[in-house]
Amino acid sequence: MRQFVNPSICQCYDSPVQPVEESALAESVRAGDAAAFETLVRRETPRLLSVARRILGNDDDAREAVHQGFIAAYRGREQFQGDARLSTWLHRIIVNKALDVLRARQRRPEDAIEDLLPRFQPDGHHQEQFATWPEMESVIDRERLSGTVRDAINTLPESFRLVLLLRDIEELTTDETAEALGTTPNAVKLRLHRARMALRTLLADRLQGAHS
Repeated sequence: MRQFVNPSICQCYDSPVQPVEESALAESVRAGDAAAFETLVRRETPRLLSVARRILGNDDDAREAVHQGFIAAYRGREQFQGDARLSTWLHRIIVNKALDVLRARQRRPEDAIEDLLPRFQPDGHHQEQFATWPEMESVIDRERLSGTVRDAINTLPESFRLVLLLRDIEELTTDETAEALGTTPNAVKLRLHRARMALRTLLADRLQGAHS
């Protein structure tokens, strides 16, 4: 295995990557063509670093996750069946490696989320008026990379932050998220619902002030 999978790989390359036809690249990668895999690495590293950074919160851990992910991808290249794009296949690997790095950290007690959930009046109506989730989802989509949204997501307790990131930002399915987090689809759905309500609370004042 050539020394193209090393920590320096997780740096943004100055030279542009020449476009390669996807099926030809996939076939070459599966066959163990080192040059083809290096092309894939150069093409996908910046995007995958962003994915790992969102999950882990710092550059060093993100680089390590991407580094380990590329090693795993090269070793498991024959398992790629072509039923998804190479970028999708790599994305799943990097997400799992980022979660491995996260689990290796010393765990700390989570803050309660209850204070961020909606409160109800005796007649069952909300005490506060919030936008519906589809409306908030549109806001998040428009401001996906904004510091306001990122900061609000990072405020959530870790288990809720991860579910929200994997489902709504990284767009994994419920089953994929459950598998990645080692939990059940029903638990993912419940956490996602509570995470969305908490995020809606966190964003309400910030976005209202930013757009008034």
